[in-house]
Amino acid sequence: MKIKMMLAGCAIAAGLLVTAGARAQDATIAPKSADAVMTSTNYTAEQILPLTVHQAWLMSGKDEGKFFEIVTQMAELSAKNRNLSLPESAEAGRKVGEMIKMMAKKDTDQLLYAIVDAAVRKVGTAAPAGM
Repeated sequence: MKIKMMLAGCAIAAGLLVTAGARAQDATIAPKSADAVMTSTNYTAEQILPLTVHQAWLMSGKDEGKFFEIVTQMAELSAKNRNLSLPESAEAGRKVGEMIKMMAKKDTDQLLYAIVDAAVRKVGTAAPAGM
């Protein structure tokens, strides 16, 4: 839950921008409120890990909340796999949001998980033993 709160802050503060390049119009992905972020769509790792930024946007049905849920699930998985704890501050959320936005804009054909994982590594700290 804390990752959702942290990422909600980043999405609201910084906004996630996904551009579809030559394939489609630019799409701004920024939940308009915390309520829009708190969706309950759960995808399996097998469904979301191989997706590019553009494919994740299409899989979400071009829905901001569902796209954000994909990013959130990826962040939770990344933190767990790397044994990292994620800070709950709004500042950390803005930092993550800006990193994801910047990297996603550069190349919408790159894996979204690679972008999210890089952002998690930047803000995460070693989890206490036993987590």
